[in-house]
Amino acid sequence: MAILMPRKIKHRKWQKGSSKGKAYRGTTLAFGSFGLKGLERKWITARQIEAARRAIMRYLKKGGKLWIRIFPDKPVTKKGTEVPMGGGKGKVDHYVFAIKPGRIIFELDGLKEEIAKEALKKAADKLPIKTKFIKK
Repeated sequence: MAILMPRKIKHRKWQKGSSKGKAYRGTTLAFGSFGLKGLERKWITARQIEAARRAIMRYLKKGGKLWIRIFPDKPVTKKGTEVPMGGGKGKVDHYVFAIKPGRIIFELDGLKEEIAKEALKKAADKLPIKTKFIKK
């Protein structure tokens, strides 16, 4: 299982930050004819992206081309169980992508519309947000 994570980042630990507004980048189809657009604001983990990708690939078998338009580069830290208060920030546990409404998550091409729709529906079931099927 090849989980997505950055090779190198400028700062090992990030602050949580706030995710306001709508996405203004990555909101239109750039590569494929069909896409899956996120409609909510949430952190999507690398594991969730990988699970959705595998669901699509399993459904498509060999046909079609898939583009993943998001990459989890935000580190999330976690302290161990039964660790007392204090002692600093925990170690990096996993990586996430902070998605905003309107962002394209996956794109597909080289397929019939109904096949692409079903494949992206299976992927949407693996994600923690509401999504919408879009086409060019």
